[in-house]
Amino acid sequence: MEKRVAELADRLVAEHCLEKEEYAFLIDHRSEALASRLAEAAVKVRREIYGNAVFTRGLIEIGNICKNDCIYCGIRRSNGNCDRYRLTPEQILSCADEGYELGFRTFVMQGGEDAYFTDERLSGIVSEIKRRHPDCAVTLSMGERSRESYQTLFDAGADRYLLRHETADPVHYHRLHPPEMSWENRMRCLRDLQEIGYQVGCGFMVGSPYQTSRELAEDLAFIESFRPDMCGIGPFVPHHDTPFSDQPAGTLELTCFLLSVIRLIHPAVLLPATTALGTIHPRGRELGILAGANVVMPNLSPTAVRNKYELYDNKICTGEESAQCRGCLAQRMRSIGYELAVDRGDIRRS
Repeated sequence: MEKRVAELADRLVAEHCLEKEEYAFLIDHRSEALASRLAEAAVKVRREIYGNAVFTRGLIEIGNICKNDCIYCGIRRSNGNCDRYRLTPEQILSCADEGYELGFRTFVMQGGEDAYFTDERLSGIVSEIKRRHPDCAVTLSMGERSRESYQTLFDAGADRYLLRHETADPVHYHRLHPPEMSWENRMRCLRDLQEIGYQVGCGFMVGSPYQTSRELAEDLAFIESFRPDMCGIGPFVPHHDTPFSDQPAGTLELTCFLLSVIRLIHPAVLLPATTALGTIHPRGRELGILAGANVVMPNLSPTAVRNKYELYDNKICTGEESAQCRGCLAQRMRSIGYELAVDRGDIRRS
């Protein structure tokens, strides 16, 4: 078995791909020694492309009103205990202005699927951010929309779109979502975004309910074939007001292992060390960077609403001002030999 694990690890490092059953085998037979070896290789290939730069994305959580009822999510439609809010366009622009002064050159507008944010309204916000800060990238994370909607927002100046695929297995997808949502539509959205010309981010939860190494292998194979510009993975963290409240959280160990594997599959990918990783371990984001990640996402949202955007329990940094968030992360990254970069942080293609 050890020989087989070593052989697969060598091939992953050299060829950046494996078969699905081989990914599952590596996951099932991972060890501390294997994780260390893959992390070392992942950091090496990332340094060859990006040096010691860690890219920042200024996160603006524009609202927690959502039409969907995803079973794992704290802002799901049927959660009557969720304290709903929605930022005005003026508040969103103010967050971006403040972030620019703090050194951010990418802004991520993230929110629930809320009919208030029409194409016209969102396009106006995007185009105004680009007018004020033409050297910046604008990323949207606003869920499933029509191809026409994505095109309109792209034409208004949106550069990137984050849409986690959640799981590449259709059966698993249906176990995490209500009947009215479909895996097929999620995949349609990702294809549309890529065809339109966005820099596209996908991703999945590590340790979500019903997930096995087989589902994770499907995710890795999907990343290998889809070639996203960004890939956001983080541990599943349960929320107390969802049907999954009693499910165990995903682990730091498996999340970091998969960060290394994804870096080796797609060396140039932009790979966040997520807030969820920092939520389950006090040094989670640092350990994510040391496993191969190269993006962090400090929060620029007004402090009055940060604890309302609660996708999962015990989210960190809800009480800090934007400057504190960025300053804290800069210090954390310096402590492990990395520096926060002040640029858009585009993917570097060979």
